Amino acid sequence: MGASLDTRVSELLIARLCHELAGPISAVVNGVELMNEDDPDFVADAVRLVGTSARTASRRLQFYRFAYGPLPGEGASPQIGRELAQKYFETGNTRCDWPAEETRSLAWQRLACVLLVLAAEALPRGGTVSVRGHGAGMVVEAEGDTVRLAPEAHAGLRADLPIENLTARGVHAHLCQRFAAALNLRVVPPRPEPRRLRIELSAA
Repeated sequence: MGASLDTRVSELLIARLCHELAGPISAVVNGVELMNEDDPDFVADAVRLVGTSARTASRRLQFYRFAYGPLPGEGASPQIGRELAQKYFETGNTRCDWPAEETRSLAWQRLACVLLVLAAEALPRGGTVSVRGHGAGMVVEAEGDTVRLAPEAHAGLRADLPIENLTARGVHAHLCQRFAAALNLRVVPPRPEPRRLRIELSAA
């Protein structure tokens, strides 16, 4: 892959992550401004808003550093991926089901984290995302009242999709496919099911 194409992937990913962080950080700024009000109850609400939003931003940053950055070195918790994913999904209307026994290599956990976010994208009204080991690979599922994965995401999971055709809505799926290939895994094209999306990764 040429440098110019890698640059496009980086640009799309950075734009996406900035969009995800803009909400909680803007809420912190708004909360700080509201602290200047004279009403004590109003100020108390503003303090709660700042605290909640700051925790959300911090958890997202820690999660993104693990999911998209270099893998941590010695001293990292052997369950760091699972721990960060559970904190990431603590707020919002989507629950994460990642059993403690499903803890493998850090590279496997990083791939699971990225796939869980992809699965959560298919739940516009919330629900449950889960991950389980499946041989050398894994199965990630999204379950909810409404389950819909964007066509750009479906396209991004294809190994043969030209990089120049990627969009901001498909770059995350593309990274899932790339991380899977690095572990000698392939993504089985998801099949639509009522109330459920199943993303399976098997040995290439």
